[in-house]
Amino acid sequence: IPEGKTTCSLCSRLRRGILYSVARRLKCNKIALGHHRDDMLQTFFLNMFFGGKLKGMPPKLTSDNGEFIVIRPLANVAEKDLIAWAEHRQFPIIPCNLCGSQENLQRQVIGDMLRDWQKKHPGRIENMFTALQNVVPSHLMDGSLYDFKNAKATGIASEDGDKAFDKEEFAAPSPSLPGVQVVQLS
Repeated sequence: IPEGKTTCSLCSRLRRGILYSVARRLKCNKIALGHHRDDMLQTFFLNMFFGGKLKGMPPKLTSDNGEFIVIRPLANVAEKDLIAWAEHRQFPIIPCNLCGSQENLQRQVIGDMLRDWQKKHPGRIENMFTALQNVVPSHLMDGSLYDFKNAKATGIASEDGDKAFDKEEFAAPSPSLPGVQVVQLS
């Protein structure tokens, strides 16, 4: 690990290797991890801000070699709910002193950002998590998903096409747009 960088990626790889080895020895093909909703969102933003990718952490994933299915059964559960449940049940919490003691830990910064957004704009976390489940690839900029260079008008609408001006949204004139005439689409 280069000086000044966190050891998270190394620790993650070592942990994953151990889990795969134990699963192989026990003849298991599924591995359950404890990632929660906040982990999913933090990973998405870390990849976007620092990795330049729209990439997240899916609730179910096949390992690279196809040998294992990794599942995250807590994917829809908020971290605060897990903390409350752990306190209620008096589960012992085993802290990772390595992660908590490192400088430059961007995951903590992203977590703070998400908590701050939720405090200022209640419901934002839920909306972002829902957005991760409602991707419209044709409205992103990935040329490997959509051939923008050779795109042509066909006169045939697709199901994931532009819905910005669907008629149900503009069925009546908007009082907030004085002087604008709304046209009913057929």
